[in-house]
Amino acid sequence: MKKRIIAFIMISVFALALLTGCGKSDTDKNEQSSHMVCIALQPSAAFIPMMIARRTGDLEKALKKQGVRVVWYDFESGPPMNDSIAKGETDICLYGDVPTVSAIEVGCTREVVGISAQAADSYAMVVPNNSPIKSAADLKGKKVATTLGSTGHNMVDKYLSTAGLTINDIELVSATPADMPYMVRNGIVDAISVWEPSITRLVDNGDCRILAQGSDCGLEGINTIVGRKEYCEANPEVVETILKEYKKAADNINDTPDETWEYVAKYLGLEVSQVKSMLPKYRFTVDITKKDIESLNDTINFLTRIGKLDKSYDISEYCNSNYYEGNY
Repeated sequence: MKKRIIAFIMISVFALALLTGCGKSDTDKNEQSSHMVCIALQPSAAFIPMMIARRTGDLEKALKKQGVRVVWYDFESGPPMNDSIAKGETDICLYGDVPTVSAIEVGCTREVVGISAQAADSYAMVVPNNSPIKSAADLKGKKVATTLGSTGHNMVDKYLSTAGLTINDIELVSATPADMPYMVRNGIVDAISVWEPSITRLVDNGDCRILAQGSDCGLEGINTIVGRKEYCEANPEVVETILKEYKKAADNINDTPDETWEYVAKYLGLEVSQVKSMLPKYRFTVDITKKDIESLNDTINFLTRIGKLDKSYDISEYCNSNYYEGNY
């Protein structure tokens, strides 16, 4: 997808130098590493604390004391973020589980430096209100749409297994998140497996209901903070500050100013009331736990099984908990 780049532009010459700096090779990039950090963000509620830290300016203020400028890159989804970090254009990316393990599978130049959110119920199977489908068993022979290779796809697999079914027992339809709401509303498919904020939009419109959520079938919904390894190793204090400010925004989320909530809602394409209604689905954190690692490894095994990854591996070899000590 086409990406939008937001930078602090004072004059055209400065902007050119700034953007060129974020696109340099790893060697050139780290020559200026003490002066800049490029952070990639996408419109997912799993990263609300980072949106808050960005809007309030708290992250910039904290890093300015270290002589570091923050440059924000905005993306619509995870895959193009993988390209950006692989090219050395970005240093820190906030991801869902699938782009996380995909980014690391293609090389060992990235590492998981923190968990942004545990969000099982931010994924759901959704059906029309008048649908006769009441359980996983009722999906046998039905058309189910999701994005192939996504966490939504993994949920279809897990939910079907609760009734002793497999993907072979349904007609699996490939669809984008943008297309799925139209498909289920208009009877093109019987159900969709999708994630927030699409779930909230569908339910709030009154024509769809949740059939099952991630917690109903053992899906953990882990979201991560991934760093370009060379940058992180050269700038551990910068990574530490980013994680501390993320955790601080998460811990104080109930004290977030109204104007900041309006910014977050606009970024997500929702109303403020909708954003706040989603918050209970997310446990914002930073610490990397054993359960997080097990969930990410489960994602790796699923993607390997369906041919989306070349081979399985252990994500724990690419997790680094040393940047954050649990306080700010």
